[in-house]
Amino acid sequence: MRPKQFRDHSYPLVYGFLKISMFACLVGVAAPSLAVDAYISDELTVPLRSGPSNQHRILHQGLPSGTGMDVLGVDEEAGFTQIRTTRGTEGWVRSQYLVTQPIAKVRLANAQAELRRVNQQLARIRQQNDTLTQNNQSQASRNKQDSSRIAALEKELDDIRRISANAIEMNKDNQQLRETNARLRDELDDVAEARNRLEDNAENQAILIGAGLILLGLLVGVIIKARPQRSAWN
Repeated sequence: MRPKQFRDHSYPLVYGFLKISMFACLVGVAAPSLAVDAYISDELTVPLRSGPSNQHRILHQGLPSGTGMDVLGVDEEAGFTQIRTTRGTEGWVRSQYLVTQPIAKVRLANAQAELRRVNQQLARIRQQNDTLTQNNQSQASRNKQDSSRIAALEKELDDIRRISANAIEMNKDNQQLRETNARLRDELDDVAEARNRLEDNAENQAILIGAGLILLGLLVGVIIKARPQRSAWN
């Protein structure tokens, strides 16, 4: 065991460790679990002995605070616990120096490491958020351009539909005009044919009239010749 005077000088350090431990508990940062069963309490050093008593040989002058170890056995009557350190050293220490949680210094270091990890993760998340925000802004700009393009295409489509409707109406009108033109051509052909017939009839009538006049002249001549001639003396 250490002299009483040495233990008394360690109280301020223990008190400081306790304050750090209380601070870590208040901030609510949980220390990650370690693969050990017990730890040296917030004392400076603890001797490691070969047996469960203060008379046994000291194997290690003093295990430092925060040393992790596995519990191999407990002698409750003697107040000693058999342990194995993470380096494989086995021995006995007084049970009163063992705790089931890491000391405040270790918890604080773990909390600081966890805080650094969380800050790094938060920085990555913020960077990702900034990237997503920029991507969303770019996408919003593209969406706006696409909306303008869609509106222009819809207007063009309406114009095409209107032109198509006008073209269909014009086609109907053209079809009616073609039908009217065909009917007028048929009527014109009928009129031309009737005119030709009338002209033929007129020519025939003229020929008949001419022939009649010729006949009439011949008749008159015959009649004149057939009359008896009178003597000039008479």
